Amino acid sequence: MINDLARAIAQLLDRRFQLVLWGSLGLTIVLLGIVSFGSVVLIGWIIPDSFTLPWIGEVGWVSWGLNAAALITVLVMSAFLMFPVASMFIGFFLDSIANAVERKHYPLLPPARQQNLAESLNEALKFTLILIGANILALVIYLLSTVLAPVIFYIVNGLLLGREYFHLVAARRLDNKEAARLRKNNAVEIWLTGIVLAIPLSVPVVNLFVPIIGVAVFTHQFHRLSNR
Repeated sequence: MINDLARAIAQLLDRRFQLVLWGSLGLTIVLLGIVSFGSVVLIGWIIPDSFTLPWIGEVGWVSWGLNAAALITVLVMSAFLMFPVASMFIGFFLDSIANAVERKHYPLLPPARQQNLAESLNEALKFTLILIGANILALVIYLLSTVLAPVIFYIVNGLLLGREYFHLVAARRLDNKEAARLRKNNAVEIWLTGIVLAIPLSVPVVNLFVPIIGVAVFTHQFHRLSNR
């Protein structure tokens, strides 16, 4: 597992890795920017700038105040959504990362099965929704048990990262039943790898590298386990 992680990190400067990373971050920033701008425009369109209340009189700057509150809320939420949204976009380019790993470390392999756009979109959206849902659930548990919060964070995200990333990589070369069987037969090792990858999730900016490293690590792990 450590060797898989070391080889994945060593390949971060690969041109194809960099294209996926910066392209995904650019798309993420554009999407969050559109959401921020759209919320401000929508509030300005629905809420009048001022209105009159009984016994109080005219109340001004209502729209401006709501716009400011909405913008602050979206910016705060963006800090939490940056990683799952970036993960979604990186999911679209999963083949590019896995192919780069295989060309460098497993050059004799035949070409992998290429997923069509519908499959890529479905897998990327499913992973993003599971990621957001799991972290919302974990957040509730954090609030109930602050002492165990870090442990719960790593357990939940480690299980999620291991399960989803390994399956996404394995599905390139196996059908769904075979991929699920290989994952279940090596569940503990895959889960531990997921926990190692979950540790950087708590570090802002660094967590944006996790999806790319995750795909690379589990590509190495898939070939090692399938050969075993």
